[in-house]
Amino acid sequence: MNTITEVRYKRSRQRERILDTLKNTKSHPTASWVYDQLKKDFPSLSLGTVYRNLGILRDQGLVRVLQSGSTFDRFDADMKEHSHFVCENCGKIEDVDLPPYNEWGKSISASLGRKVSGYRLDFYGHCDDCETQEPHPAHSATF
Repeated sequence: MNTITEVRYKRSRQRERILDTLKNTKSHPTASWVYDQLKKDFPSLSLGTVYRNLGILRDQGLVRVLQSGSTFDRFDADMKEHSHFVCENCGKIEDVDLPPYNEWGKSISASLGRKVSGYRLDFYGHCDDCETQEPHPAHSATF
């Protein structure tokens, strides 16, 4: 017996535009940024409505929530497995291209003794803008 019930949501123009907005940016925006982008087209739109629709899109597997330790969650509509670089100074999040998971995932699965269905790998440091703005003492990587 299947105990999971699929929740069906009524089609929503606002939700479709939220998803379209996320798909057309690489900035990994906050809900507030999405709200600001759509407010002119939907004058009655509220920030709460944006949050509710982002939650629905997440539940539908159409967006992912990035919790990078900052105050606000960020959202990503690129659902293929990929990593991120998070600026520790300004919070900017950038996509990182790595070899496809299947190239190294098999060895991880073997070492764990179980199938791995996905991953999240984030890198931290200073983005190019913050690196050039702030003088830093030379630091060496310790891997």
